[in-house]
Amino acid sequence: MLKNERQQEIIDILEVSKKVITKELVSHFNVSEDTIRRDLKELEDLNRLKRVYSGAVRVGPAVTDFNYRTTVNLEEKNEMALSALEYLKEDSIILIDGSTSNLALARMIPNEFKATVITNSPPIAIELSNHPNINVINIGGEYYKRSMINIGVSAFQQINKVRADLYVMGVYNIDPDVGSSVPTLAEAEIKQAMVSVSTEVLSMVTPDKFDTVSNYIVGDYDEITYLITTTGEK
Repeated sequence: MLKNERQQEIIDILEVSKKVITKELVSHFNVSEDTIRRDLKELEDLNRLKRVYSGAVRVGPAVTDFNYRTTVNLEEKNEMALSALEYLKEDSIILIDGSTSNLALARMIPNEFKATVITNSPPIAIELSNHPNINVINIGGEYYKRSMINIGVSAFQQINKVRADLYVMGVYNIDPDVGSSVPTLAEAEIKQAMVSVSTEVLSMVTPDKFDTVSNYIVGDYDEITYLITTTGEK
């Protein structure tokens, strides 16, 4: 089998299985482990997969700016947001970070809902500004334009003064073995801080983000208390 044919078959297997294991590929193709490792490295360089310790996983959705993402998977995000509403408790302290799924949730919160919402996302703070019974606390810091969130030392320090009942965490990539991950270290650090000060964590995840990995780990899969996707809670 030619190298290009083998690499295409690896991608085909990956699309079905969501993950490939190096040792299993060695047996399947009857080639050396070094050959498979080179194949995976070349495919990663072409952004067709992401290598992990035991093999490789699928590449997640492309990293794009916030405004573009507000136009993608709208029906799925609204479906998840509707399911997530029941986990928001009145008179509680809720942390919400920046994501377009989280913005969809903010838009669905009833006008009479009473709570304190702490967010590092200016779009979410603005969305909630017309809710008379929601006390909105905006976490300041360095403004990261692509994700429309505040990050950095100042944001980190403010988060560590909070004790939240629920953290609604936006997800870039998630894998049962690797956990939740994001493209930048600054975002990973902020999310880790928010997890550490929260009693429970809720995430809404579209199907294209499952079994994918980014460069910076936020935390283990089981740190998420409630995981909602378009097929319901997981």
